[in-house]
Amino acid sequence: MSAELVAAARAGLAELADAEKAPQMQRYMKSAMPYRGVATPARRKLANRLFRAHPLADVAEFTAVALQLWREATYREERYLAIDLTGHSAYRSWQSPGLLDLYEEMIVTGAWWDYVDEVAIRRVGPLLRAEPGVLEPILRRWAVDEDHWRRRTSIICQIGAKSATDTALLTTAIEASIDEPDFFLRKAIGWALRELAKTDPEWVLAFAGNHGGLSPLSRREALKHLKN
Repeated sequence: MSAELVAAARAGLAELADAEKAPQMQRYMKSAMPYRGVATPARRKLANRLFRAHPLADVAEFTAVALQLWREATYREERYLAIDLTGHSAYRSWQSPGLLDLYEEMIVTGAWWDYVDEVAIRRVGPLLRAEPGVLEPILRRWAVDEDHWRRRTSIICQIGAKSATDTALLTTAIEASIDEPDFFLRKAIGWALRELAKTDPEWVLAFAGNHGGLSPLSRREALKHLKN
């Protein structure tokens, strides 16, 4: 069934291709890999249809298909479909720390925000909340990793966690990158703090007050909706 799903995915994207939109999308994302020109709503409809029509037998086949779509992609939307597959509701029960190697590959080899943010927030984050004893030590290592996309993941993976946010882990992740000039790390810090401020504004204000080294970008984003 896996080969049929991969073939159907490629054929489905080809049918939806828009030659006019494709180069525009590629320029916007600054992507070396070309696009088919398939808009997100259309791709998601295709994904739902494909995943219903081609059910996968077990987590091994699920992982193999995701990796094949990812590694053999010639158009960026094929990688988007790989990420869509990993989040499909039919396979929610298969989510476990055993998939972290898959997600780490997507983060490191994807190395751009459109891939990384989805995987970090919607795949790694839920795993952290479900299995904190397993994920927390890994994310603490990622927080100081040479790879900035692992670092970004450690910072933003708790977006949406609200009161379940592990603020000690978030503090570690932010402090590890607070002096980094990288735009995507500075933006990640501000974004993570801004989202947490929706449910714990006092903590965010105290954090900002105690961390004078926050970049102007991070601070502005963090306090965007707060009076300080």
